[in-house]
Amino acid sequence: MSEEAINYPVPDAAMKGAHVSGMPAYLKLVAEADVDLGAYWARLAREFVSWKTPFTQSLDESGAPFFKWFEDGTLNASYNCLDRHVERGRGDKVAILFEADDGQVSRVTYSDLLARTCRLANALKARGVKKGDRVVIYMSMSVEGVVAMQACARIGATHSVVFGGFSAQSLRDRIAGAGAVMVITADEQLRGGKQLPLKAIVEEAMTLGGCESIKDVIVYRRTGGQIAWDASRDRWMHEETEKQGDTCEPEWVGAEHPLFLLYTSGSTGKPKGVQHSTGGYLVQAAVSTTWTFDLRDEDVFWCTADIGWVTGHTYITYGPLAIGATQVVFEGVPTYPDAGRFWKMIQDHKVSVFYTAPTAIRSLIKAAEASEAVHPRSYDLTSLRILGSVGEPINPAAWEWYHQHVGGGRCPIVDTFWQTETGGHMITPLPGATPLVPGSCTLPFPGIAAAVVDETGNDVPHGQGGLLVVKKPWPGMIRNIWGDPERFKVSYFPPELKGYYLAGDGSIRDAKTGYFTITGRIDDVLNVSGHRMGTMEIESALVSCTALVAEAAVVGRPDETTGETICAFIVLKGPRPTGDEARKIATELRNWVAKEIGPIAKPKDIRFGDNLPKTRSGKIMRRLLRSIAKDEAITQDTSTLENPAVLEQLMERN
Repeated sequence: MSEEAINYPVPDAAMKGAHVSGMPAYLKLVAEADVDLGAYWARLAREFVSWKTPFTQSLDESGAPFFKWFEDGTLNASYNCLDRHVERGRGDKVAILFEADDGQVSRVTYSDLLARTCRLANALKARGVKKGDRVVIYMSMSVEGVVAMQACARIGATHSVVFGGFSAQSLRDRIAGAGAVMVITADEQLRGGKQLPLKAIVEEAMTLGGCESIKDVIVYRRTGGQIAWDASRDRWMHEETEKQGDTCEPEWVGAEHPLFLLYTSGSTGKPKGVQHSTGGYLVQAAVSTTWTFDLRDEDVFWCTADIGWVTGHTYITYGPLAIGATQVVFEGVPTYPDAGRFWKMIQDHKVSVFYTAPTAIRSLIKAAEASEAVHPRSYDLTSLRILGSVGEPINPAAWEWYHQHVGGGRCPIVDTFWQTETGGHMITPLPGATPLVPGSCTLPFPGIAAAVVDETGNDVPHGQGGLLVVKKPWPGMIRNIWGDPERFKVSYFPPELKGYYLAGDGSIRDAKTGYFTITGRIDDVLNVSGHRMGTMEIESALVSCTALVAEAAVVGRPDETTGETICAFIVLKGPRPTGDEARKIATELRNWVAKEIGPIAKPKDIRFGDNLPKTRSGKIMRRLLRSIAKDEAITQDTSTLENPAVLEQLMERN
């Protein structure tokens, strides 16, 4: 990247009336945070969030790295997202434009959403759920999913949402890890015209052991499909809520009260329960939603993420509602009934701010090039004002297509870098202030002290790659790994990095502009279509197929559509298969992984060998496997290999 590469200055239309207008305004905020970080965030916390008990202290660093923000203040996240807008006379404003998989649209106002949330909150309390209890939510995209999260927040219960595509084993692990007392689910989900199971997977999870803490399963009737029913435990959502009142006093909680747990993959195999606070998280959600998307009262915002991921938490359930925005919530998939679905929805709902993943963009590029009927130019997208990208770095070619064909060459693209652990945007353009470079997430969000360092925590010169860290705490940051504070410290605040937060990504800053570009994960975590999965988690699933697999190693490989794809190297208990037999076994193993983790974790490429490449001390040489997966020539030193002959076997595709 060079200075000349900044060929996308801030458009006058984007700068006009923006919350952060022009680079001087951005730099002023950065300077304010540099002078007094605590005072800076305290000002924003008072401006963006309503407090029952005002806080008197902003940042407490005494227990670092277990930082606390606004600790003596009390608030309620649901009150901030719903009640205060109704109290200010905005109850009739549409909060959610819900489009179902079949295209049916319903409009839910803030008053409606508050009443529905209160009814479910009262139903949860009637079933004995109380402040501090954990509730697992296993649902697809729906108004009811958002209501379930808001209802938990309203009564002080800590929710843990599990993506509706995860398997029974993955669900069981998260129920057990959280010690949840209740599961909220649906009979089935609708995606791409298909009815897919949810309640049946909950039933299977319950048989696996470790779910004994569950007392109730609340079921939303979405399809009316046939499902197993345990009358001692299962309750229909509509039956439980119809007997409840429309008001429910919020449970006022301390700012550090856990709002939610969200399990994310780690390199050691066992998913990590990322714990987020109520106060600091809500502050960052509200501020970043406002500034990054420059949201205004008349905007229609659409984040295409699922509530099962952190993007759906921060930029569907909490951020947009906290600032009183109108947003689209979509049940289906971008390619049903055809690959013009996104563009038709933008046209129909007059979406002005659109936030999606590079994987979706890349898949829709292919479809658009194949058929004029689903090309963005076949739709009226003139309502669009700002575009966003999330989940993984967006490659420059996809950025350019998105900018030209979806944004008409006039809409700034906010390429956002952040993580489950960060709670909100960390490095991102601000559309009214930041000149853009395709493929770069540009500059840190004001108040975020991002840097690139070496393995000892020392800054590296701009233009040289290194480890991405954050040098100072921020309100929306992870508070702990649920039940494992030691893992939290080791994973995110290694002592050799001077106590900085380690993002787990490599980065490089441009020598002239200082813009950040993310270069990829530094650990064994894969990013497939914006979904993070640990290689160890997939390897463990493969090896658990004890009838077939003796050993497995998993690496990532760059992929045009999904960003990264999964390549698995397998040693079977029997002879190494070839031809049709290899393909048959590969299919069996993919289906096995889908059952153990979920379809998103299915390896695209499976190769078989008599062994894996190992050093004489028994260590698998993953760098060689990465080269093989990419079909690169082996240029690394293989003299320490115990068994160099297996490399040729593993180069064979099935």
